[in-house]
Amino acid sequence: MAITGSKAVAESINKVLTWLGYLAPLFDLAIRLWVANVFWKSGLTKIKSWDSTLMLFEYEYSVPLLPTNVAAFLATGAELLFPVLLLVGFGSRFSALSLFILNYVAVVSYPDISDAGIKDHMLWGTMLAVIFFHGPGLLSADHFLRRRFLG
Repeated sequence: MAITGSKAVAESINKVLTWLGYLAPLFDLAIRLWVANVFWKSGLTKIKSWDSTLMLFEYEYSVPLLPTNVAAFLATGAELLFPVLLLVGFGSRFSALSLFILNYVAVVSYPDISDAGIKDHMLWGTMLAVIFFHGPGLLSADHFLRRRFLG
């Protein structure tokens, strides 16, 4: 009797794991979409008022090693390019790493960041790390291209 019960439990666990396997690509996509949306909106905000963006980079943010106009241009460009790549899942690991670095620089270069802001950046950094280490998932251009050209 115990063997039959154990077998039923094992089969139930196997079914749950199978369904989780089916949901994993959707979860991977959701992470990519969530973090891409955050950075995309930030980039749109920067280009909406470029003069304000330049003033923020000059007087508020202390980006190391770069002139303020270069830092503003690079940050805005990254926030508009890499989220699109994440969205379609193309160059996902490189995009995630690039946004992770940008996210880190944003935290260390803004001295007045709040505790809530730090928590947001930690969440985004964690999501980007998942994409970098785990990959973009099955619902991505990277996966399609890898299967198509690398077998």
